[in-house]
This record gives sequence, structure tokens and C-alpha cells, in this order.
Amino acid sequence: MSIRITVTSVFVDDQAKALAFYTDTLGFVVKHDIPLGEFRWLTVVGADDPDGTELLLEPDQHPAAKAYKEALVADGIPAASFGVDDVAEAHADLVAKGVRFTQEPTAMGPVVVATLDDTCGNLVQISSPA
Repeated sequence: MSIRITVTSVFVDDQAKALAFYTDTLGFVVKHDIPLGEFRWLTVVGADDPDGTELLLEPDQHPAAKAYKEALVADGIPAASFGVDDVAEAHADLVAKGVRFTQEPTAMGPVVVATLDDTCGNLVQISSPA
């Protein structure tokens, strides 16, 4: 038996704002956008991996979701982590696009990491090999 991750999620305060950030700023592409009443089943994937793991932009309407997000941000803990080829290059590109980082590129053993604010209530980490 082989189990794999097909969908994971981040709670967002506004799906439209999240979609714009994750596609226009981070470069993901829409995989599914299915209306479900007030909200949508809205997933994105890496532009170079259309059949890869989907990231669900999940509405944070449940009170526990909001408390969870706030606690993670207060403690500086990223809600998600994404790989990039070169953190320094990605950092420079994203700063030029106006992205706010809460942690500058930092070597941590075999990887370099940086943490950014996704504008939707989450911290997100990017990492690459050192």
C-alpha cells in the first residue's frame, strides 16, 4: 500500500484575496474552482506540477480555524512550507512584488529558509537546499 498527499490546506480569511496572492504573487495555478454556496472548493497547484499536491484555500469561518491561525502567527509558526530552487532569488523576487517577510533567508543545516506573510492570515515558509 502506498499513501500519498493529494490535497492539503491553509485557512484563509478571503478566498478571492488568497487566490490573487497564491496565483499572481507566488505563481501557483488554479486546479479546481467549484462554487459551493457562499464559498468555493478552490485549489491551486505548482505551475510546473499540474498533477501534484493541491493546496486548498480553505475559508477560516470556523472559530477554531481563526484561533489556530492567530496562535500560529503569534508564535511565528508557518502554516505551510513550499520548496523553491533558490531561497535568496525567490526572496528578492517576492520582495520586489511587495511581499512582507517575517524571517529573512536563513541557513538551517542543509536548507535555507525564509518566512513570508501570505496576506490572508498565515505565515508561509519557503525553503531550498543550502
